[in-house]
Amino acid sequence: MRDSGLPIDPRVLPAAQIAETLRRLAESGVRRAGVSGGDGTIALAAGVASSVALELAVIPGGTLNHLARDLGIPSELDEALRVAVTGEARPIDAGSVNGHLFLNTSSVGTYVTFVRLRERLERYLGYRLASIAAALRLLVRPRTFTVEVEVEGRLRADISPLVFVGVGERELKLPTLGGRAEGGRRGLHLMIVRGRSRARLAALAFAAAARGTRSAMRSPALEAVIVNQFTIRMRRPHGRVATDGELNTMIAPLEYRWLPGAVMVVTP
Repeated sequence: MRDSGLPIDPRVLPAAQIAETLRRLAESGVRRAGVSGGDGTIALAAGVASSVALELAVIPGGTLNHLARDLGIPSELDEALRVAVTGEARPIDAGSVNGHLFLNTSSVGTYVTFVRLRERLERYLGYRLASIAAALRLLVRPRTFTVEVEVEGRLRADISPLVFVGVGERELKLPTLGGRAEGGRRGLHLMIVRGRSRARLAALAFAAAARGTRSAMRSPALEAVIVNQFTIRMRRPHGRVATDGELNTMIAPLEYRWLPGAVMVVTP
């Protein structure tokens, strides 16, 4: 690593050692630590930082770097390092699923299963054919689960093959679909695809592609609400969950919680 001229003690670590290293640094009296990586790596570090009162400085090092971009952290290394040293720390919101912290988004259901199938088939078919095969298989037999959420004081249960969760309100139109809504409401932005019919899934996808997601959101097959918590119950004892671009297997039921001001993050 090149010398930035800043008071930084750089270390190169495998992902498996990041959590323990951050804990040891906090125990030794270190107040601020910078972590370079993609959104999944940053979320892992944030989970530790939130539990040991450590300020986290984000150094963009992944493919998309959603959080760094949302926080206005420069993508150029020297500038990002300078922010890490001189920037102010402020609390940011997070979400958790079964105690696993995430900073941007999470999803359960059809999309997660699609990614798993595509990865398994890609070595035999290549990326494009594997994607088509995985999508067709899901349309033939989409798996569903139950989403329990309180809306306007009433507990409701919906059967769904797919939910998308964002920390903070998300944009519902192209080209910023899924990005944070500027000045949006705080909480977990829960988007539920209702029903189990593959015909409904196909019609919903077509409506979103042809007329925009806002049009699809007006369909009774899709609903979006801002909530503090909700539960997903599955037929199986465990399920696959995507959080900040990483796939994890978790024991059901899945308990989602909004964590206001959970992590102190350094910003410009």
